[in-house]
Amino acid sequence: MVHISRRGPFTIVSGNAFTRAPRGAPGDTFADMTSLRWGILATGGITRMFARDARAAGLTVTAVGSRSIDSARAFAAEYSIPSAYGSYADLAAADDVDIVYVGTPHPWHYENALLALEHGKHVLVEKPFTLNQAEAIALRETARSRGLLLMEAMWTRYLPHMIRIREIIGSGAIGEVRALSADHTQSLPTDPGHRINALALGGGALLDLGIYPVSFAWDVLGRPETIQASARFGETGADTEIATLFTHASGAVSTTVSAARSAGPNRAWILGTAGRIEIDPVWYAAADFTHYGADGAVVERFVTGIEGRGMQFQALAAERFVAAGTLEGDELTLDESVEIMGTLDTIREQVGLAYPQESP
Repeated sequence: MVHISRRGPFTIVSGNAFTRAPRGAPGDTFADMTSLRWGILATGGITRMFARDARAAGLTVTAVGSRSIDSARAFAAEYSIPSAYGSYADLAAADDVDIVYVGTPHPWHYENALLALEHGKHVLVEKPFTLNQAEAIALRETARSRGLLLMEAMWTRYLPHMIRIREIIGSGAIGEVRALSADHTQSLPTDPGHRINALALGGGALLDLGIYPVSFAWDVLGRPETIQASARFGETGADTEIATLFTHASGAVSTTVSAARSAGPNRAWILGTAGRIEIDPVWYAAADFTHYGADGAVVERFVTGIEGRGMQFQALAAERFVAAGTLEGDELTLDESVEIMGTLDTIREQVGLAYPQESP
């Protein structure tokens, strides 16, 4: 639920992440949702974040699968999950699972998501959607042929501040959007064996970090009409820094910078002819933002005010889409996820970044 209060010239908006009555209760926003039983595929760091937020939000998490039964059992015990499976295949085939959250590294998104789809499960697969667009197209064809939800877990798209930003832009409050900029920079391990530096693991700044600002540019301005990219590479051949310049159909421009060797401000802004929006660090997580008018005065200050990472919002959206029978929503369509992978392919082609498992 979003609460709005007015104080002088400011509009302060705060969202409550976990105010959620039991399904079917009076006033429950999600009362018409199915009660999907979630299975978590993999037991790494990202799946732990998902499990915490999902359980806190009241989602029904029934199973976890790992390549090791000991790892699955430990994860299940930590997050009070009833079933643990010692292989991904067993999780995909499980009768107590309706939808699978795929949290493996992106070189395995295709095979893991395909496994779940072939067993009749809906799938929420971590970003980036796949390693390349060809894999994304193949997954899309499988999901649609089987009438199943397949959704990229670009969780930023579903956060309260991003929903409000779309509302502001859609209302015309900042006029015509002319420019956008976003960065995603972190100081990550330099060990050549770490997945961020290993080409065989899809390493590099672009797919791990750059996917966020690239997807953000797509969200606000649509498909890039022109793409320019530049990158620096580390000793393993993985990109350590990468920058992009897009122009869009409206004539607007967007820029992104992503880096794996140095932490920066992690800010984002949107510039319009009648105002601007500045998102606080870290912009791609549950963040606050300020909407300024053309004169620089504050029009609105949005305060997210949620606990946790905010990964539950994408899962709740997935449940809504299944319940509605649409299998996707306007926040991020399946076709857009596929096209974004095409943009990432073009960026990689421009800078000369290829992964060893890809065909020449």
